[in-house]
Amino acid sequence: MSDEHAGPALRGPLVPQLEQIFRSRIQQAQWAPTTRIPSEAALATELRVGRSSIREAIRLLARDGLLEVRHGIGTFVAAESDLEHADEFTRLLRRSRLLEVFEVRRALEVEAARLAAERAQPADLERLRRQLSVRHSHFEGDVEQFIDVDLDFHTEVVRLSGNAVLLSLFESVRPLLRDTLVELMAHEVGVPDTSHTHDQLLTALQDSDPDAAVAATRENIDTVLRQLRVLDS
Repeated sequence: MSDEHAGPALRGPLVPQLEQIFRSRIQQAQWAPTTRIPSEAALATELRVGRSSIREAIRLLARDGLLEVRHGIGTFVAAESDLEHADEFTRLLRRSRLLEVFEVRRALEVEAARLAAERAQPADLERLRRQLSVRHSHFEGDVEQFIDVDLDFHTEVVRLSGNAVLLSLFESVRPLLRDTLVELMAHEVGVPDTSHTHDQLLTALQDSDPDAAVAATRENIDTVLRQLRVLDS
């Protein structure tokens, strides 16, 4: 069964939703400590998703110490004492990863915005304006689609910097950034809407104002960074 045949209860990115479902079953003792959980095939049938998504969600929970995969035997819930440590460690590790990725993103995009304000041409900005419109239209839709069009906009800003090394660096971290944003949207509540900072960035580029472009980019990224640092404290 392919992931495209997921049931109506699961829409958008499947793996984070499945990970959360399984995590809740462990936390609520529906899957008791040290017991074997249902097979991949049984879970795929129950949740009407592909086995590959089930397998990846289980892999993530095993990585975090909540499940133990015994090849040829089955997958078991960790002992109760291990679960307490694993859950706290997972929370800290997730937010640490998010912080680090956003710090790298900030370094790249701030400089790119400054250069783009100095170098972007009218035809470039018209293309960027269309991408921003697409980005805004997807804001309340499918999470993965929204993240993709949002990153398309930011990639174009980096492209307009005219710096091939910056663009190469951003494109190399884009897959990690995408995964991080999906994880952020799936696990953290109250993620702020930064649409207005995107509008401010476009205006700054149209005005050829490097300082305003830098300020808009910083506000966009720092808004999320501040929230993550509060949660991580």
